[in-house]
Amino acid sequence: MTGAVLTVTELTKLIKQNLEENFSSVSLIGEISNFKAHTSGHWYFTLKDSGAQISCTMWRGMNDYVFFSPQDGMKVRIGGKLTVYPPRGSYQVEVRSMQPAGIGELQLAFEKLKEKLFREGLFDSENKKSLPEMPMKIGIATASGGAALKDMISVAQRRFPLVEICVAPCSVQGAGAAETIVKALQNLNERNDIEVIILARGGGSLEDLWAFNEEEVAYAIFRSEIPIVTGIGHEVDFTIADFVADYRAATPTAAMEILTLDKEDIIYSITELDTRVTEGLNESLNEKRDRILSILNSYAFRSSSDVVKLFSQRVDGVVYRIQNGMHNLLEERKNKIALHMTRLLANDVQKTLRKGFVLVKQEDKFVTRAKKFQMNKNHQLIFYDNQIDVHSGHEEKK
Repeated sequence: MTGAVLTVTELTKLIKQNLEENFSSVSLIGEISNFKAHTSGHWYFTLKDSGAQISCTMWRGMNDYVFFSPQDGMKVRIGGKLTVYPPRGSYQVEVRSMQPAGIGELQLAFEKLKEKLFREGLFDSENKKSLPEMPMKIGIATASGGAALKDMISVAQRRFPLVEICVAPCSVQGAGAAETIVKALQNLNERNDIEVIILARGGGSLEDLWAFNEEEVAYAIFRSEIPIVTGIGHEVDFTIADFVADYRAATPTAAMEILTLDKEDIIYSITELDTRVTEGLNESLNEKRDRILSILNSYAFRSSSDVVKLFSQRVDGVVYRIQNGMHNLLEERKNKIALHMTRLLANDVQKTLRKGFVLVKQEDKFVTRAKKFQMNKNHQLIFYDNQIDVHSGHEEKK
């Protein structure tokens, strides 16, 4: 190639061919910086050390197998191949695998996320929701075939068989587990009959439990309208999910024990309550009986018949006064009526006519004075037994 004149494209093709043939499989260790998860699902970042840096791309589908969320500053080990991007004349690593460079890196990411969420208030006690005293329907987000689920169901059946269990299966380990956990919590929140949720899995290493240290899981727990109890790993294991949850139990079975009443305790409580109620009723009945006996033996109760007689006499007196008053009132009314009848009879016209008096009527009016009588006009003479019409000039008898 010495002395040959090449175009930029030809040179780039030669470089691309040589690099990609000689570096088709590389393993690198370095620190992540400028990490960006694109909306397309691809990851773009820079891997660097103290002396150099190289661009990296991890395509969607390949990054589905990464069990943690990469963060700037995290030291990782990647595997892939070297590729050349001709339009820019740059080379980059097409990443096929990624793991933390060590447990220390995961622990560092854990502490950084913990500090961030603490500042945002996700751990604050005032944001914790109260747990129901006796939930009748419990939702569980965990692996469907895991030992943790079997243990929790066994505890529920032993302690409180009336409780209903609703399982939202999810992956609890490995790549993509965080997304399934978030989806399971969302599905349980969409129901209107779940009173509390248990988010659980069995024990494991830091890598095994890492899905519960993901930021998206923390926010899903925080946004849940239903109280969440975590039972993740063993007693010594703490995850970000534990800090955000409304209550943290040491193990999955401990979470179920917290939420379910023991049927033996319920039976004992009912028996004790029955005893207290029975004793209270007996005591109350004895008090009432003693009080009644005291009243029966008292002077006031013994002289009660005298009191009744006294009131009976008073009632009789009132009745007599009422009856006497009514009698007097009726007599008074009768006398007044008789007086009015006498007056009416004394003024009876027929009775007066019977004595021989005559009524004179002229022009349909009674003539009460001689000066009112008109000689030249007809008139009527009304006797007790008859009436005579008198015309001017002659008389006509009816």
